[in-house]
Amino acid sequence: MPKQLNNTDSETAPAVRKFIESFIKNFPEIPIQTMDERFTSSIAQQAMIDGGMKKKNRQVKGNVDKISATLILQDYLQIKGY
Repeated sequence: MPKQLNNTDSETAPAVRKFIESFIKNFPEIPIQTMDERFTSSIAQQAMIDGGMKKKNRQVKGNVDKISATLILQDYLQIKGY
């Protein structure tokens, strides 16, 4: 769930909530859990630097998004005890 630093919803949060409502309506048997995604882009950027990724590749938004998604999934699995 996209949040601002003060823990209020960001401007994209309503779209995420709308998606969740639609998903639940279409797939009620699949549980949904939101995760705080603050700072994941910054952490992803640092991971790319630490991993030696070239600046050109770090500037590709899709690369940041992939690593951010991985970080969010890792957090979720850790919370669930996996």
